[in-house]
Amino acid sequence: MSFRRMRNSRVSHLLLLFFSIFLTCFPGLILSADVTLSSIEIFTTHEWLRATPTVYFLCIGGNKTLLPDVKKKHVFYAFKGEESWQPLTNFTGKKCKRCGFYEEDKILSDDVFDEWELCPSDFVGPDGRYVHFKEKEFNASFLCPECLSFSAGSISAPAGNHVKKRTNVAVVILLSILVLTILVLVMVGAYKYWQKKKREQDQARFLKLFEEGDDIEDELDLGPMI
Repeated sequence: MSFRRMRNSRVSHLLLLFFSIFLTCFPGLILSADVTLSSIEIFTTHEWLRATPTVYFLCIGGNKTLLPDVKKKHVFYAFKGEESWQPLTNFTGKKCKRCGFYEEDKILSDDVFDEWELCPSDFVGPDGRYVHFKEKEFNASFLCPECLSFSAGSISAPAGNHVKKRTNVAVVILLSILVLTILVLVMVGAYKYWQKKKREQDQARFLKLFEEGDDIEDELDLGPMI
């Protein structure tokens, strides 16, 4: 491996280490927004062979979340968001998810109450509330307080909270820049120190080879040729 390739490899490993430390120190810079079910009422059931329906929520690529309390139609079920099966899903960015409510079917494929695009920007109500209604199927409300940061319509919060949030963001950005600068300086210093040590080792190796050459001449009694 050439010296340049070794140097690029060391720099890549240092950058990877830096970003790992940076994300560990500032996890809040990455959105992590939990979506919980606040309430639901189903208007119908699809499984004729079962008296009690098995209703569940599912997003594409996610895990199936069974709703064990939802057993009858035309009954309003309210939840605290602290149930063992909560949250329903989680957002890690602005991208929407294809989600839906379903009912298990023992014989055929599972029945669909409704499927739709669930987006962080949907949660514009008070406390990050979002209501989804499907005629003749169900009416459900969801909560995602962290999603309010993505919503342009989240003006329900007091103005003081917005100022405080902007201040907190500014502090986080300044601290991030400071940490980034310190880590870059540390990496540059470490790299220069490594280069210095390598030069010293090369010089010592060269001097050793030179001294060994003199010893060989002495052993062979090679003097100046007249």
